[in-house]
Amino acid sequence: MKTITAEELKARIDAGEQLNIVDVREPHEHEEFNIGGTLYPLGRILSMDVDELESLKDKEVIFYCRSGNRSGQACMFAETMGFTNVVNLTGGMLNWRQVFG
Repeated sequence: MKTITAEELKARIDAGEQLNIVDVREPHEHEEFNIGGTLYPLGRILSMDVDELESLKDKEVIFYCRSGNRSGQACMFAETMGFTNVVNLTGGMLNWRQVFG
């Protein structure tokens, strides 16, 4: 599993890069603050409910959560289901907000 820092991800977002960013937190966390990722709670991934993500199997998918723990689990689980290029946002939204306010 690869990782990406908040600074690296923000630079790619700011450059207008087309990214596949997936927020694996719960809906209330996503509503409170998010960076534009698609909400796909970890529980759905762990129950192998990944139909909506299936088209991304061979593309880079950047997962994020609150601290990097759940997104790390999502990355590992996605890899076991055949996803070939998963990336975990280091430190999650806690770090993002610390860096960017």
